[in-house]
Amino acid sequence: MIKVLLVDDHELVRSGIQALLSAETDIAVVAVCNCGEQALKVVETDPPDVILMDINMPGMGGVEACRRILAANPQIRIIGVSVHNDGPIPQQLLKLGVVGFVSKGSSTAEMVAAIKAVASGKRYLCQDVASNLAFQLLPGANPSPFLQLSSREAEVARLILSGKSIQEMSALLKINDKTINTYRYRLYGKLGIKNDVELTRLAVKYDYLDGV
Repeated sequence: MIKVLLVDDHELVRSGIQALLSAETDIAVVAVCNCGEQALKVVETDPPDVILMDINMPGMGGVEACRRILAANPQIRIIGVSVHNDGPIPQQLLKLGVVGFVSKGSSTAEMVAAIKAVASGKRYLCQDVASNLAFQLLPGANPSPFLQLSSREAEVARLILSGKSIQEMSALLKINDKTINTYRYRLYGKLGIKNDVELTRLAVKYDYLDGV
């Protein structure tokens, strides 16, 4: 039996996916969470085999939740779930150690296939994500500059773009204000920008706001 933890901030999505997976005799949704913070607590007490992690959540966010979970539990298999299949987020998740990515528009069959694939030690990417990643490798492609960012820098960028203050970011990421600013100016340097306004303009240009 594959033990699955479902993490999504929308109750309708959670209940829908849970109902769909309930028909599978070899998959059991053992816990459901509405945020990354709650998922960390569940994983600490009863680690699942597979996590279906919504990437676009308020607060900590799916990327940071994945980073923390995998740092403490590298054996857990995480599948990112999002309505946004393009942009730099899928590649950043793969760098973190996430082993799968599916769209919220994926069929039940594809979601089940993804869970079974990663539980058996394989990787799984839905067709749109696989195509977008392949396209970025083609000669002449114009990859997003956000791909240069580390997972922590990407999370700080996401929080800046969502309007969080330094103090709010410190509380969410559990690091001090000085470290937040270090990441902020480091990502500025990588992106070739000087302030939050330029960050927003660049995010709009490369559709990075879709992941916020």
